[in-house]
Amino acid sequence: MIFGNPIDRKTIKKAQKSKEKFIRRFGDDTQTVYHLGLEPISQIREIRMQNLVHAKDPLRLPGKPLIVGNIRMGFGHYRIALAIASCAQALGFSPVWFDLASFDATGSKMIRAQNDLYSMGSRLSQKVGLFNKLYWEPLNSEGFRKITYNAQDQKNAELLVPLFGDIPKDTPYVGTHVWPSQGAVHAGLTQVVNAIPDNWPMGLHLAEGSIHTVQTPFAYMGYKKLNGMAKEPLKPMPDDALYRVGHYVDHELVAGVEDDCARRKARLTDGEPVRFLMTVGGAGAGADLYLAMTQHLLPYINAGQASLMINFGDHLDMWELFRKKIPGFEENCQTFFDDYEGLCKWSAMIKNQTCRGVTAFCHHDIFEAVYSTNLLMPHCDVLVTKPSELTFYPVPKLMMRHIGGHEAYGARYACELGDATAECMTADELCEMIDTLLTDKSVLRSMCARIVELKNEHVYDGGYEVVKLAAKA
Repeated sequence: MIFGNPIDRKTIKKAQKSKEKFIRRFGDDTQTVYHLGLEPISQIREIRMQNLVHAKDPLRLPGKPLIVGNIRMGFGHYRIALAIASCAQALGFSPVWFDLASFDATGSKMIRAQNDLYSMGSRLSQKVGLFNKLYWEPLNSEGFRKITYNAQDQKNAELLVPLFGDIPKDTPYVGTHVWPSQGAVHAGLTQVVNAIPDNWPMGLHLAEGSIHTVQTPFAYMGYKKLNGMAKEPLKPMPDDALYRVGHYVDHELVAGVEDDCARRKARLTDGEPVRFLMTVGGAGAGADLYLAMTQHLLPYINAGQASLMINFGDHLDMWELFRKKIPGFEENCQTFFDDYEGLCKWSAMIKNQTCRGVTAFCHHDIFEAVYSTNLLMPHCDVLVTKPSELTFYPVPKLMMRHIGGHEAYGARYACELGDATAECMTADELCEMIDTLLTDKSVLRSMCARIVELKNEHVYDGGYEVVKLAAKA
């Protein structure tokens, strides 16, 4: 049963076989006792977090802890986790990072194996149109939508239970992917919030026994009714199992909205180069679009009308592709490769100074790679991104083509909200939109004004609300 809706025996049998397959592949550690310890995460100075790691002795949590259960799947779920940790710190909690894919355990190996498949599919969908049309788009929009898909994930998540042995059952806990949420529920934790990403309701994201949170009215109604998750109408989610909280955004970014937008409008008035920030991200998909936009921007950059910042994430192979495809790119580009301290200093410098040319950065450390975008977001004028978790951030956005059908609904939402362009499906559409943003400054002024309005409407307060729900669950 999932929220009172019966699951057929064929699906249950398939789910059991999936769990058994991972046990055969990675071993059965259901009787293993794992102890956890704490290590400081020093890379990000803005958030004082501690990381859960394997230890010899039982865990001793800090005072007023809030555990953020997460996995790496691209950069998106890490980004949501950082936002929750930031808001937890702002509300007086001690955030504890719990990456369930980082351990030498059966459940962790299961997560890594599935993430590898998803990353491969994301990249392949951008290169092979037929694969994207016939398999990837339908899987991400309709396959994951079915409530029966949730049964298999729920069964697989039982493999994560041994990792939770040291954690007191009443510890406030937020999962920023459904698997950490399901694992916590199966382990008996009682104060679990399942922070659902995206804007397209899918059975994949259900973790019955937790409090589910969503960022938009559309997602709320879809999950409330379990809309489209089966051929026949389903019993709805209970009132106390689902809350619309607003966007999951880091405290540092929410607090700076007014000042950041004021600086953007001042730069437009003063005729300074319009600052574009591209986020290649963790999967490295969409390379053709990034190349096309960069080549289109170069004449504007050389004329002093634009500047470009590129976060290559933790993928230097994308940097090599740029060097190969754009002659002279490397010679005319300032770089910060595994120099996070240097990037921090440069970011602080351009806050109130003119930013020119092209700047590229890449960090093999996952925290530095993800948070580099956070560092530069307040100081950019346009964030170039696919409609991922960054859809919900308080910065003017140029929307690239989605990867996976579920992301398309985030692009529509952001455009209607007024702080983003429509989704640009081709390189020509993206370049045309770049021309518009550079020649008609009223578009960016309107986005900035809208962002301030949305903050005053508490649209960006989702991170704080998630933490509050976990604390009182």
